[in-house]
Amino acid sequence: MKLIAICRTIFLAGLLLISCSPETAYSIESANAGIPRAPVGLGVDLGNMDSSIRPQDNFYRYINGRWLEETEIPSDRARWGSFDELREQAEADVLAIIREAVEQEAEEGTQSQKIGDMFRAFMDTLRIEELGIQPMTLDLMTIDTLSSRSGLAAYFGYSHSLRQSGPVAIYVGQDLQQADRNITYATQSGLGLPDRDYYLNDDDQSKEIRHHYLRYIQNLWAATDWADGDRAGERIMKLETALAEIQWTRVENRDRQATYNRMYVSGLTESASGFDWLLFLDHAGLDIEELVVRQPTYLKGFAEIWGDFDLDDWKTYLRFHLLRRSASLLSSDFDQAHFEFYGRVLSGQEEQREREKRAVSAVENSLGFITGKLYIDRHFPQEASDRMDEMIENLMIAFEQSIKDLEWMTDETKKEALAKLSTFNTKIGFPDVWRDYDCLRIRPDDLIYNLRNTARCEYVRNISRLGQEVDRDEWHMTPQTVNAYYSVTMNEIVFPAAILQPPFFDVEADNAVNYGAIGAVIGHEISHGFDDQGRRSDGDGNLRDWWTEEDEEQFQARAQLMIDQYNEFNPVDDMYINGELALGENIADLGGVNVAYRAYLNSLGGEEPPVIEGFTGQQRFFMGWGQIWRIKFRDEALRRQLITGPHSPGKYRVIGILSNMPEFYDAFDVRPGDEMYRNEEERVRIW
Repeated sequence: MKLIAICRTIFLAGLLLISCSPETAYSIESANAGIPRAPVGLGVDLGNMDSSIRPQDNFYRYINGRWLEETEIPSDRARWGSFDELREQAEADVLAIIREAVEQEAEEGTQSQKIGDMFRAFMDTLRIEELGIQPMTLDLMTIDTLSSRSGLAAYFGYSHSLRQSGPVAIYVGQDLQQADRNITYATQSGLGLPDRDYYLNDDDQSKEIRHHYLRYIQNLWAATDWADGDRAGERIMKLETALAEIQWTRVENRDRQATYNRMYVSGLTESASGFDWLLFLDHAGLDIEELVVRQPTYLKGFAEIWGDFDLDDWKTYLRFHLLRRSASLLSSDFDQAHFEFYGRVLSGQEEQREREKRAVSAVENSLGFITGKLYIDRHFPQEASDRMDEMIENLMIAFEQSIKDLEWMTDETKKEALAKLSTFNTKIGFPDVWRDYDCLRIRPDDLIYNLRNTARCEYVRNISRLGQEVDRDEWHMTPQTVNAYYSVTMNEIVFPAAILQPPFFDVEADNAVNYGAIGAVIGHEISHGFDDQGRRSDGDGNLRDWWTEEDEEQFQARAQLMIDQYNEFNPVDDMYINGELALGENIADLGGVNVAYRAYLNSLGGEEPPVIEGFTGQQRFFMGWGQIWRIKFRDEALRRQLITGPHSPGKYRVIGILSNMPEFYDAFDVRPGDEMYRNEEERVRIW
């Protein structure tokens, strides 16, 4: 749920908008068939619970056990849970908006025309089949004409405007050390597998995936009627493995200090000589004197090894990545090959998502804020915004109290922490200023043309930030996104409208559950400003060390304890959670639940909360947290999550956090010998 300000997390974070349509309502209803609706006021679905499990032993299964037993992951999904259910509904709402646009005879250039024609182009499978590889002809010819190293360097730069993969990615974002301006970033890129570990690990699963990856490359060659698919696969795998060997790990890439290396372009050409960086930047449309290099050793290593591969190797690599990025948008042979690898092999999906659902995603990816504005008009009640304003204010007060009460932090560092908290900005529901899409031209009969235009418009919008004031009205998630984020350079928390629904937020539910659910999510995002990386920036969003040496040591000791705890969790096979990779999210979870609990108690004004359906207010609070993390993964998707994702699987976001909270022990009478029990000296408390 976190937005990191660098390495394009502004454009990546997101974690993952998963879509829906009315046709999938059966999946949702069948998953909950026969389960009674939650009583008004409770906010917890008792039908999802397994009362045969003691909450003191496994609170996650106590709250979600029946749901876990009875729910089947839809065949077109890699995972299914509370987030996915809401995303399903949000997509159904957006589909209704799109269908209205399709039915109109809208004037050229209007929002309705763009929405309708993008959808039509994606759904026109007859036209897509007729065209085959033809939409890629011009780009493939451009690659074929490359005849020199300088031409290759220029193409690497130019390809950014088409969102094509290359060994080095560049983008413009806020300067981590001077957050009132924008700067260019350069970062490692260029792999077709999700992470360097897929190339380097020697376990059977990784070997099997590499085998299927080679087959995928061969299938794309066959679909294009090119010869020597086997040879192409060998070349691409060898080249990408060489890149993987010099790439930084995901844990290393989390370090905001290590990945902030501002230098002049002349310094880059000296430290990473062997590659024509000036030509690369020029053809990327960037006339700059300085930039931030996220992984200096990678760029140096790339400049050294790129000459180890001949021009034909690189051209084969470029052809593959051009096809890979577009395969799901081309004729069925390309589309099916893409799904077989990325859907079935890497994620465990049993079948491809319906065309209409994928068309909605295409519209959303290109025109998300246009559909978002229409979504808000229909699906965001003012009451939800008002209640959120109140809860956020209460959470901020509670976080301030928590900082002041910290026994391990000195007054000097507390003063800085409170100053940062006081500058937090909050955005709820939808933007005050909507993004325009005036640059975008959309045709009803040319999907690749539309998406190429989308890429170019987005790229121009991104690099045009240079020399401009930072846009503090900008949102990096659409209102219909079921998610939330914290931006370190903006020092702001953002809650799109679509997450403000049950089970996260229920206007009819008792406050206890809302504080345990959306309240803890709010607290989670606030805590990101004070997690192991967020704490390195100040209230202005600038990377600055405001910690005393003593407090730094105290924080690190507590963080290490949390790393050690999560390293012990074994979700699947012989794979464990990477406590270092997940540290930021786990700290945010722990801080979020702690501060939300304090805010809930504050909201009672000293009064004892009512008992509802036999549960005390304190118990209902923790039940609210437990139920929002119900989720089931296919094994393939879970393995991928453990390698690439900073979030712990849902089960461990519940039991891992609550086992550290004495307030939970009091609410459910957890005692020594219970499985949820930890000795006091083993419990983590940071914020």
